[in-house]
Amino acid sequence: MSLVTKRISTRKKKVNRSWYGTVFLFLIIGLFGAFMALPLIYTINNAFKPLDEIFLFPPRFFVRHPTINNFIDLANLMANSWVPFTRYIFNTLFITAVGTAGHIIFSAAAAYPLAKHHFPFKNVLFTIVVLSLMFSPHVTAIPNYMTMSVIGWVDSYWAVIVPSFAFPLGLYLMKQFMEQIPDSILEAARMDGASEYRIFWTIVMPIVKPAWLTLMILLFQQLWGTDGGNFIYSEELKTMHYALGQIIQGGIARAGAAAAVALMLMSVPITVFLFSQASIIQTMSTSGMKD
Repeated sequence: MSLVTKRISTRKKKVNRSWYGTVFLFLIIGLFGAFMALPLIYTINNAFKPLDEIFLFPPRFFVRHPTINNFIDLANLMANSWVPFTRYIFNTLFITAVGTAGHIIFSAAAAYPLAKHHFPFKNVLFTIVVLSLMFSPHVTAIPNYMTMSVIGWVDSYWAVIVPSFAFPLGLYLMKQFMEQIPDSILEAARMDGASEYRIFWTIVMPIVKPAWLTLMILLFQQLWGTDGGNFIYSEELKTMHYALGQIIQGGIARAGAAAAVALMLMSVPITVFLFSQASIIQTMSTSGMKD
């Protein structure tokens, strides 16, 4: 090989893009990002608007005279609840935490044999999972209620928690991620004497971290916004979403409290997403593996 050929083969490829092209791309991305952030910005401003600005037409996007009276009114309404508001908070946190963690564990445990083991009717089972993605939750509402009624879990936490374990998108996402894991890594672990449980917890789960972090965001948002539906009837078992929804049913007089409620319900899922998003991006950028 000649010297010229070596220089050509070792020369690094550079992206042929001008600086104004890069600036243009950043401007386009910034415009789209700002457009998607408009609902969040409007909700934040609305929560600090006095009543006269809330009912102003045409509505103002930004608050002119910010106030915290909306949050004070909301705190007074929560304090006068005959069930302590801390009980609603506990119910929401318990349902959200147990439902999210349980779904991640169950979906990962079910996806591992579908992705890395061979057994009869494996493809049939996965086809059923894929077909279940097409069904709306409203279609399975009556069968779920009948099942919970037979078991005796109606009017309990488990009537909401257990059905969340069977979220089909989680199983599908986990299975697709686990199929990308090289079989050579698992075979090497088996040759070293590792059991299937150890392989699952110490090798597979860390590699598919982007998948279960994504599921955590999806399930947290879904369970955080639940009001118990047709499964929970006791007031002491109701969630925070239900309690805050009842507070804002007072009509025009509670419009300020309703704006504060919207910000409160939205802030927690967004915070969880922001913390998880950084981990998802970091993990996905370092988890590419090939045989």
